Amino acid sequence: MQKIGLFVNLSKKNAMNVTKVLIGWLKENNYAVYTDENIADKLNFPVDAKSLEELTRSIELAVTLGGDGTLLRIARKMAPHDIPVLGINLGHLGFLTEIEVPDLFKDLEHLKARRYYIDRRMMIEAQVLRENKIMEKFLALNDVVITKGPFARLIRLKTMVNDAYIDTYHADGLIISTPTGSTAYSLSAGGPIINPNMELLLLTPICPHTLQNRSIIMSKADVINVQVMAEHQEIMLTVDGQLGYKLLPYDKVVVKKSDFYTKLVRIKNRSFYEILRKKLRESN
Repeated sequence: MQKIGLFVNLSKKNAMNVTKVLIGWLKENNYAVYTDENIADKLNFPVDAKSLEELTRSIELAVTLGGDGTLLRIARKMAPHDIPVLGINLGHLGFLTEIEVPDLFKDLEHLKARRYYIDRRMMIEAQVLRENKIMEKFLALNDVVITKGPFARLIRLKTMVNDAYIDTYHADGLIISTPTGSTAYSLSAGGPIINPNMELLLLTPICPHTLQNRSIIMSKADVINVQVMAEHQEIMLTVDGQLGYKLLPYDKVVVKKSDFYTKLVRIKNRSFYEILRKKLRESN
């Protein structure tokens, strides 16, 4: 992996300095370095700039500098092109990012020596149907969420799995997540923590009106069909907490396992449970 694409969240503290140091190291070690045109203009540093479409045809590894959010955004772009992603963390301890800034050069030496492995993460895809016409398609690594708007009233979401009726949820919304996303919004809504190396679908209602509504774990082969039964116009579909799409009454959202996988480069010999323990301790 000698052709590297850099994707930087410049709003993060110290992002510019870390990026320049990283580019310097990569060039000294004979890597070809590319970045997005918008980032290149702000760096004021010699690096080849390309459009995102050109980058997906040119690079062999995507390196993100930011937090889990930055990695999620780039993962959705890279997965259809089978390009691995390596995350450098510029924020709090992340579940997805791999390298911490104090360990930057030590871990890069492992990358250079090819002492790493690839962690494949299941993704999901969602289609929005309106009068049986596909309006939009989305790819997600964490989750897709159907949620009410700012009004303090519940929405009704008729939910089917394959051809079986599950329930019509009276709730603030519904989260459909991957195992990777089980530690994100679903966890905050009371869902279970799932090892991200598993492949399954997780359905979690948000603040359901009835106490018997609980998370449901489903097979990776299942197809979830959710129809919006609410009449008001303030219902949104969000993807990985980053993309939004306005839903209309009686729209359907169909979610299933994607054929694409996010490929995460792993250097450190640390388990998911170690990261989980540190993350949960951090939240106390």
